[in-house]
Amino acid sequence: MSFNLAAMLVEATRAQPQSPALWAGDDSWDYQRLDTESIRFANGLLESGWSRGDVVAIQSPNVPEFLVAYFGTLRAGMVLLPLNPLLTATETAFLLSDARAVVLFAHELAVGAVLGAKEAGIPLVTIPAGIRHDGDDGRLFSDFLSDRDHGGADVAATAPEDTAVLLYTSGTTGKPKGAELTHFQLFMNCTASADVFEAKQDDVILLALPLFHVFGLSSLANSAIRRGASLALVPRFEASAVLEVIERKRVSIVAGVPTMLHALLETPDRDRDLSSMRMALSGGSPIAPDVVTRFEERFAIPVLEGYGLTETASAVTFNRAAGRKPMSVGRPLWGTEMRVVDSDGNQLPPGADHVGELLVRGHSVMKGYLRRPAETAEVIQDGWFRTGDLGYVDDDGYYFVVDRIKDLIIRGGYNVYPREIEDVLYGHPDIREAAVIGSPDDRLGEEVVAVVALREGSDISAEDVIGYCRQRLAAYKYPRVVRFVETLPKGPTNKILKSQLR
Repeated sequence: MSFNLAAMLVEATRAQPQSPALWAGDDSWDYQRLDTESIRFANGLLESGWSRGDVVAIQSPNVPEFLVAYFGTLRAGMVLLPLNPLLTATETAFLLSDARAVVLFAHELAVGAVLGAKEAGIPLVTIPAGIRHDGDDGRLFSDFLSDRDHGGADVAATAPEDTAVLLYTSGTTGKPKGAELTHFQLFMNCTASADVFEAKQDDVILLALPLFHVFGLSSLANSAIRRGASLALVPRFEASAVLEVIERKRVSIVAGVPTMLHALLETPDRDRDLSSMRMALSGGSPIAPDVVTRFEERFAIPVLEGYGLTETASAVTFNRAAGRKPMSVGRPLWGTEMRVVDSDGNQLPPGADHVGELLVRGHSVMKGYLRRPAETAEVIQDGWFRTGDLGYVDDDGYYFVVDRIKDLIIRGGYNVYPREIEDVLYGHPDIREAAVIGSPDDRLGEEVVAVVALREGSDISAEDVIGYCRQRLAAYKYPRVVRFVETLPKGPTNKILKSQLR
């Protein structure tokens, strides 16, 4: 049996060749154009001497060339390795070498591309056609595309279990590891995700989340192509500019991590026509209830929160518009099972008093970590993937993520979950952003520390913040230390980086 994820683009093009597939600034690409360019890219790979199973790397923000390379690589039966363009040369070289990539397609703004590719000993092709790097052959993306734009039906006969995409984890514990995501896994995940938020052909989905991240690639880009919808590409997130894109392109589905939705909420620009929006999707980290309430009040659309990981090809749970619970991440997607277990692996019953590690089983679980059988065996046991996240399930089957196991604070023998405190902090009218971490303490083991950024013009003291929390939290939970910062450090998806705060 053969199956190739690129078949989604082929089928969508066959059904609606002139329908818009993506918007990039003022440039509109219909499905026929995206399909044709991906054929030229696939032929360019094959004409260069690379073959099925080879790893093709791309280091780029959200531009049309990324999707051309994505579907062209899949069409040729090769594996795509998406990389963050902000990686240093050392980081880039490590990932290219670990994945054994054969070529790097890098945007001209990718800071570590030139030296990274040189150190890894592989050719570099630059996108877009605007600058040439010194190197092997100085090729540009436009030079690389083959003159042959035929062969639309000649999609490589890959197997469903073949690796389609290689996504590296953040590497918070040691070196990053490459999660192997298969053609079938990505297809099932995007199909189930599209069902949840009822994506349809006339939807315009905001793609401000980076395509090199699993949420942007799997839940958004794949889901849009699967349903024949269109994508509004945003290379760099900036709240007021995103609102302009939503207005101009009549975006119907907005998706982001909580800090993105919070930034849109805080933007003072209230004169735009945003009536096209029908839904917001939140994932990547827990979203504060106060942010959800205020976002829904301002934009008059529901916010659906979900949960997923790189190793599960993005979403494993999501709330549905027809049935959702505040603060929950929803119920498992079709074909996915979940359970909550204690430290000994025993399944816990429903209820907020039974917090344990979340386990996932089903088509969402990755094939494994590339060439790391020991690390794979540590996280996948009897088919169940250990997420490293703490949570619980209620009697209705809705899951609640409490925190990361590594973020758990143990203060004087009591478990303190930072998210609970952060939810309280976001309710303070003078606090714009907040994160809670643990700090070593000789007497208690760890002390609770709140790191907050205030709204412009606000002037409150640490004692004010502590007193506010003390009124709303148990004595062992509220922070004793408050640090004020201008802004909280964030990663490529605008997710707050607690590792830097520590």
